[in-house]
Amino acid sequence: MTKKLTLVAIVLLLVGLFFALDLGRYLTLDYIKASQGRFQLLYAEHPAGVIAVYMLVYIVSAGLSLPGAAVLSLAGGGFFGLLTGTLVVSFASTLGATLACVAARTLLRDWVQGKFGEKLNAFNEGIEREGWVYLFTLRLIPIFPFFVINLVMGLTTMRLSTFYWVSQLGMLPATVVFVNAGKELAKIDSLGGILSPTLLISFALLGIFPLVVKKVMEFIKMRMQTAKTGDS
Repeated sequence: MTKKLTLVAIVLLLVGLFFALDLGRYLTLDYIKASQGRFQLLYAEHPAGVIAVYMLVYIVSAGLSLPGAAVLSLAGGGFFGLLTGTLVVSFASTLGATLACVAARTLLRDWVQGKFGEKLNAFNEGIEREGWVYLFTLRLIPIFPFFVINLVMGLTTMRLSTFYWVSQLGMLPATVVFVNAGKELAKIDSLGGILSPTLLISFALLGIFPLVVKKVMEFIKMRMQTAKTGDS
């Protein structure tokens, strides 16, 4: 109980400081665009240090479910380029997502289990039945905010190792899109135009594909078992 209260206090303190000090102004598109030149010079002089600080900011931001992940992903492309930016953003975003999942699991799962036990059990059954495909599908459909997925998955029984690798794989396409767009940071006026309807549909189809394959394989397996039973 003491550990949980300590974690609650730390989370509330960090979130409180974020809003009290108006740190969100540093996670806006305008600020990132205005600061791109300075950060690129700093990166040229201290690449490892800049990457480390950037990843720390991203991990903490995502772990606390604070706004700014999309802007930070764009910044990764603007500061580091496509290849390095994709690697850095992919690992930072996945680590932050896993941290948010752990926080939700530690702080909220017991309360939610007591309050909505039956509904959560049904959700867990879906996770058990569909496995990693369920999370992978959610990750590939950008209409579901990633921070919501992080928190909801924290309330399930999914193993953290599974959550991590599926999240890293499932978020990769969107990461590449945002990092690639960030290479032309100066030309971006808003976040709305980055994910076009065609791109959203493509992600949705990509996310649904493994679920469809899984269902087809289950159907074929069931038919084969039925045929075998009939022959005997």
